[in-house]
Amino acid sequence: MSYSRRDFAKIAMAAIPAARAAALNSKIAGVQVGAISYSFRDLPVAQMIPAMVKIGLGEVELMSNHAEALAGAPAAPALKEWRASVKPEAFAAVRKQFTDAGIDLRILCYNLGPNTTDEDIDYSFRMAQALGARSISSSTRLAVAKRVAPFAEKYKLPWAAHGHDNVTDAEEFATPETFAKALALNRYMRVNLDIGHFTAAGYDAVAYIKEHHDRITNLHLKDRKKNPSGERPRTQDNNWPWGEGDTPIKAVLQLLKKEKYDIPANIEYEYGAHATGDTLTEVARCFDYARKVLEG
Repeated sequence: MSYSRRDFAKIAMAAIPAARAAALNSKIAGVQVGAISYSFRDLPVAQMIPAMVKIGLGEVELMSNHAEALAGAPAAPALKEWRASVKPEAFAAVRKQFTDAGIDLRILCYNLGPNTTDEDIDYSFRMAQALGARSISSSTRLAVAKRVAPFAEKYKLPWAAHGHDNVTDAEEFATPETFAKALALNRYMRVNLDIGHFTAAGYDAVAYIKEHHDRITNLHLKDRKKNPSGERPRTQDNNWPWGEGDTPIKAVLQLLKKEKYDIPANIEYEYGAHATGDTLTEVARCFDYARKVLEG
């Protein structure tokens, strides 16, 4: 049995009041600091929420594979059939797990490959509704974003393109011009600005946020160095412990604080190749870095 947009919307609305219960407070000087669940990718999914609680992070951008795992999804090839019949209550129960832990599930990250179908796109919006998410972030390409736009309008739910750093590919969200093409599609199209990738691509994250803050759903915080001219180093090699790269993390956080922009700043721990501790230790270090910047 499949479930309609209305079915998912009813469940989402029922879940929203619970999200207003006592929460972990990781809003510092007015800036909401959280994490994308990708940061905990090396942990069993059942350990992700306890890890966030231990660190003290009160807001999450939940990856779709984590959402499905917590909802009881099977492995491929049975996943497609499961998606066609999953009840919205399954995702409402996932939200409750975060709510009960004091974590605001604010954003669903649902990446869309070049061969994604319209059914996949629609499913992503229904999942977001059932989770009670306020927006969707997605790594994808411009051609896919053009197909997403009508669904964002249909569900009246903001959808944000996540940026990377390949400025030679006109289909990749890497330049301000490519983001502008997505924003022009309709009022629900937004930007998930990864300030590390944006810096690596050679752009000024502070200036971009100042100009487009009203169309940015959330930030990804990571530290990268600018790509050498004409080169694109391997992403893992070019992610650094915070403070060792070129990304203006401090300036960005201070801008959010000064201007009171309602833009979650989500930690994306990705410098494992240069880490000295385990995942919990390193994500906690990132959080402490942000805290010191904002409290200073």
